[in-house]
Amino acid sequence: MTLVTAIKALAASSWLLVIGIFILMSVRSTRQQSNKKMISLLVVVVIAAAALNIVAGGIVFIEPTERGVVITPFDEDGIRPEAIQPGLRLIVPFAENVVKYPISRQSYTMSIAHSEGQIAGDDSVEARTSDGQVVFVDASVIYALDVNKIVLIHIDWQSTYEEGLIRTLSRGIIRDMVSKYGIEEVYSVKREELKTEIRDEITFKLQEEGFVLIDFILRNIAFSPEYAVSVEQKQIAEQQAQQAEFVVETKKQEAEQARQAAEGVADAAVISAEGKALSTVIAATAEAEARMIQAEAEAQALELLGAAIEANPDILTLEYINKLAPNISVMLVPNDNPYILPLPDITEDVIGFE
Repeated sequence: MTLVTAIKALAASSWLLVIGIFILMSVRSTRQQSNKKMISLLVVVVIAAAALNIVAGGIVFIEPTERGVVITPFDEDGIRPEAIQPGLRLIVPFAENVVKYPISRQSYTMSIAHSEGQIAGDDSVEARTSDGQVVFVDASVIYALDVNKIVLIHIDWQSTYEEGLIRTLSRGIIRDMVSKYGIEEVYSVKREELKTEIRDEITFKLQEEGFVLIDFILRNIAFSPEYAVSVEQKQIAEQQAQQAEFVVETKKQEAEQARQAAEGVADAAVISAEGKALSTVIAATAEAEARMIQAEAEAQALELLGAAIEANPDILTLEYINKLAPNISVMLVPNDNPYILPLPDITEDVIGFE
């Protein structure tokens, strides 16, 4: 309990005490008892009650979250030019009156839900887009009173600023801004732009009236039932198109994989064929080179043999004999056969028989 509340409670109780003393005096009078002392007590109590009420009427306590506007007959405008600040303040008892205004943040919500806004039931903002579609906007306006313009707010709006200014101004601006956009822009690509324009316009208008916009919240945008159905059908069609596109893309990928696999097989076959051809060429080349080397060797051998025979003709006879029988050292022939080759004189190794 604050000091001001205690003083006002005591002042109210003092009048109850005055009434109690007066009743007691009435009872004593009916019993023909003296009331001299009671009258003195009644006077004292009345004076004390009056003093307490004067004190209670002359002090006011302003909370830190409030400012007070003093209504006074001592100013030609009927109001003090400056709002009184937080704390225990004095005013002229019974002549002046204080109207308190909150300076903390306040919120006003307009919602389609029946229990979310200040007004029960559907309080969303019905607006029409540039292409003639109806939308329902849920929004919240968070604001505060400018502490330097409390007196102006009292003069212009008093306690009606919430309904008369915040609600009316916000709904009008929302309708005006929505009408600049098409239905698809409102719920998709330009929703943030719409929100920014509404916030900027509300900020400007409230400043002129002595209010500060803290934030504007675009809670939801709903469509008419007819348009909602068309949007749903469009989304279904888009999803089906995306699914079809996905299937086509999958088939393309599968075809590409098959093509790449076929190219790989073909490349492997080409590489294998090239390898075999190269091996064949290398083998043929090697064989040809071997044959050439062999032919050269044979030619050289023949040349050497020819030179040897030319130098010693008996070598040919020796070679002939070796070819006939490399392991025979004695030969028997008929005595009437001529010799195939002229032989040198034989003394021991060759014997002829008739």
